[in-house]
Amino acid sequence: MRKLALIAAIALTAGLVLGGCSKGQDQGQQASQQAAAATKPTNVNDTKAWQAYLGPLVQKNLQGMAAQQPYIYYVTAGQTDDDKAQNSRQLDNVQGAVERGVTPGNLLAFVGPVSATTADLAVAAFKDAQPGTFKGVIVLFIGDQADEQRVADAVKVTGATFRFVQM
Repeated sequence: MRKLALIAAIALTAGLVLGGCSKGQDQGQQASQQAAAATKPTNVNDTKAWQAYLGPLVQKNLQGMAAQQPYIYYVTAGQTDDDKAQNSRQLDNVQGAVERGVTPGNLLAFVGPVSATTADLAVAAFKDAQPGTFKGVIVLFIGDQADEQRVADAVKVTGATFRFVQM
């Protein structure tokens, strides 16, 4: 299951990177059409559908990013033991990045099918963040408006630019 989660995360990242590299007018139009065509999935366990829905939302919000690719943290619904274990590993990964700091120009995106679960992970990841350590970094949270403020408050101390996208 861990390999499946890793493959899914790599596929989402690769899709975003490849999409971000396209400069042709036709490819740009295709991306716009895909973004417009993607509808919010109803099954929180349909990872492929959620990645197809969330990928274009991340892609639309890359402005200001100077790095080659964003860091995308896909948070599962957390309903099964495997999901909970994957989210725990994801939290460890994000906490490590927060402790080390992130180079200005990077973008960290927190996405997932359940906004509250994604927000919980983001808040936990930034709970021990040092003031001013993320200046020049963009933190993107895609979720429900009910979770926006608590994620923004957790990120605020770092000096990062916080962006919210309604899911």
